[in-house]
Amino acid sequence: MVDRMPALARPAEGAGLLEKGLGFCDSVLEHTDIFGLNWNLLHEDLSLPSAVLYDERIRHNLNWMQRFIGAHGMKLAPHGKTTMAPALFHMQLRSGAWGITLATAQQTQVAYWHGVRRVLMANQLIGKENMAIISRLLVDSTFDYYCLVDSAAQIDLLGAFYSAQRQRLNVLVELGIPGGRTGVRDDEQLATVLAALQRWNTTLVLRGVEIYEGVLDDETLVRAFLERALTVTRRLAAENSFQSAPMLLSGAGSAWYDVVAEVFSSANFGAAVDIILRPGCYLTHDAGMYREAQAKIMRRSSIADQMGAGLLPALQVWAYVQSIPEQDKVIVAMGKRDAAFDAGLPSPSLHYRPRYTAPKPAPSHWTLTRMMDQHAFMQIAQADDIRVGDMIGFDISHPCLTFDKWRALPLLDPEYRVVDVIRTFF
Repeated sequence: MVDRMPALARPAEGAGLLEKGLGFCDSVLEHTDIFGLNWNLLHEDLSLPSAVLYDERIRHNLNWMQRFIGAHGMKLAPHGKTTMAPALFHMQLRSGAWGITLATAQQTQVAYWHGVRRVLMANQLIGKENMAIISRLLVDSTFDYYCLVDSAAQIDLLGAFYSAQRQRLNVLVELGIPGGRTGVRDDEQLATVLAALQRWNTTLVLRGVEIYEGVLDDETLVRAFLERALTVTRRLAAENSFQSAPMLLSGAGSAWYDVVAEVFSSANFGAAVDIILRPGCYLTHDAGMYREAQAKIMRRSSIADQMGAGLLPALQVWAYVQSIPEQDKVIVAMGKRDAAFDAGLPSPSLHYRPRYTAPKPAPSHWTLTRMMDQHAFMQIAQADDIRVGDMIGFDISHPCLTFDKWRALPLLDPEYRVVDVIRTFF
């Protein structure tokens, strides 16, 4: 991954602050009072394009999701792969998160190095070095780690490795659906998984059941999948298959968390089961695919509706108007290297002309039609008031694939002042 640091434009503040790459990270993020430098997006103190975060909106989203989870009597393990930003992990933990969800051994290692001590790795742990990474972390008895299993072959690999290390590993059985991703498909496969776990029961500790319902796009199918998870959990509990209490039952990405909360909470497991939900994109939300998903959640869930204002988009990419080669076409200095484009092109949201008082809403007919590596094509009307050097703030769809393009993101207050810089570790 190429270093993507916002080059900041004040040489008088110290040349070390202006360097891209790790040196810049060390100087700015560890040894500088960022707020004291008085950088401001609207004063052109940031080199654009730059992805930015809005502090007030992030805090709103943190509190909103924690209240929603609490209203259902559940626990939150937000998916850290969305941001891979330890500073944001700790904001989530301080707001009441049970732990952090991650997807790989390398991500888990990053989280551990930055002080996270409970990780649900919502994925299978495969491969010698990946197992070794986790083994080294498990030497710390305060580190609470869980991974998923869905086959006897994988269980035998884990069992042999961790038995040789004389370590015990917490695992959750992952359930899946035909045509879906990973996960146990049927009772016959579940039987082989349970038999394999029994062979390694002094090494692998069965702690619960996990699903990922985001592979489905139909509510009826989602609910059926959730009911299957409840059935399996009840059965395994009745058979005393779980080796430690409380048992864990986990699901919910960022699109169906309300349905998961409703169905799982109706099971009335009480203190015997910790129900862990894992939405990740709620923290910054977006103005595309997750905005649409949240609108559906607000209609489906009476609890969400009663909580008032829902999640707010807290991530944008700002860029300059670079060229106006035709009367109805603008070229913006932002491209595929800067913003996600897999779930829809960025949407022009704010228009600012340097030295003007405040950004204005971008006209609704301004639309990106194409993106190249470093350029975006924006359709306008011939009479529109837009100039080379103007700044455009773009809303994005799918925050995950914008975060992973940047090594650091300025955190802005409502006056667009930089109050911090959030570092990512992809």
